[in-house]
Amino acid sequence: MTTDYRTLAREGIWTNNGVLSMMLGLCPTMAMTNSATNGLGMGLATAAVMTASTLLVSIFRNHFSQEVRIPVFVLIIATTVTIVDMCMNAWMHELYKVLGLFIPLIVVNCLPFARFEMFSAKNSPLPSMADGFFMGVGFTLALTVIGAVREITGSGTLFADASLLLGPAFKFMEMRLLPEDTGILMMILPPGAFLVTGLLLVAKRMIDERSGKAVPVSAAHCAP
Repeated sequence: MTTDYRTLAREGIWTNNGVLSMMLGLCPTMAMTNSATNGLGMGLATAAVMTASTLLVSIFRNHFSQEVRIPVFVLIIATTVTIVDMCMNAWMHELYKVLGLFIPLIVVNCLPFARFEMFSAKNSPLPSMADGFFMGVGFTLALTVIGAVREITGSGTLFADASLLLGPAFKFMEMRLLPEDTGILMMILPPGAFLVTGLLLVAKRMIDERSGKAVPVSAAHCAP
């Protein structure tokens, strides 16, 4: 397995993007991207969990047998999710209330388990942590872009309530790009999530084909 950090970054952010290539983690993608702020918050929480849990799986990979690896994976990710959940409740309570049940549901997100099996259980701690981090960054970017497209076309704003949900330091991100009452309501409703995600999938495939890059094998065989 590769330990080239540039390759890990490229694969995590673009080539094997969890949402736009492997189509994993679609439950929070569909549910929490009605705004760019919600998508960013959900993505950062998942990235934090993935970075910590992939590191722990790699550290303890030689201390458990293959027969019990799944329960161990569940225990590790459940522990990290609980810590992230408690930290968000303490320091980002407004965002915590918005994300609600979807923070604990990171435990059953397919993306971390895919990286445990494919990378962390076979590699040393630092590359594994880097792989988890870049996969989390790619997941965050996908959710943020989907949320931004839906928010702009649906309500004419971008990163609305960022200062409330993420903190006063994010006030500069709040923008109104279109006049009020000019958005398309469907875009911030569930059908909008499917429409925008599908269009972004098509756009990524077209970019990959024009640049001569083959579709990753792992992406072609992964189910939602």
